[in-house]
Amino acid sequence: MARATLTWLAMLGASSLLLAGCDGNNFGDPGATPLAFGETCGSIQQELNRLLGRGVQSSVERQNAGKPISPAARADVDRYNALLNQYLGARCHV
Repeated sequence: MARATLTWLAMLGASSLLLAGCDGNNFGDPGATPLAFGETCGSIQQELNRLLGRGVQSSVERQNAGKPISPAARADVDRYNALLNQYLGARCHV
């Protein structure tokens, strides 16, 4: 009898944990990061597009491949990555 009760309690506990994971709460998700004063998703996207127009994508690929890039290109890559992190963190893409 005791073993059946323990088994039933274990199954009940496991099923309640599974159901708790499906309740829609995202406990690990901190939510959208607020943008700095004066920044909008549109302004960040404009600057990202400007950098892409200047060829920052090839610099990013060169840096990721371990190839040397100029200090100016490195500054553009760093700015692009920072803007992309802001853009994605603020959930501008959704």
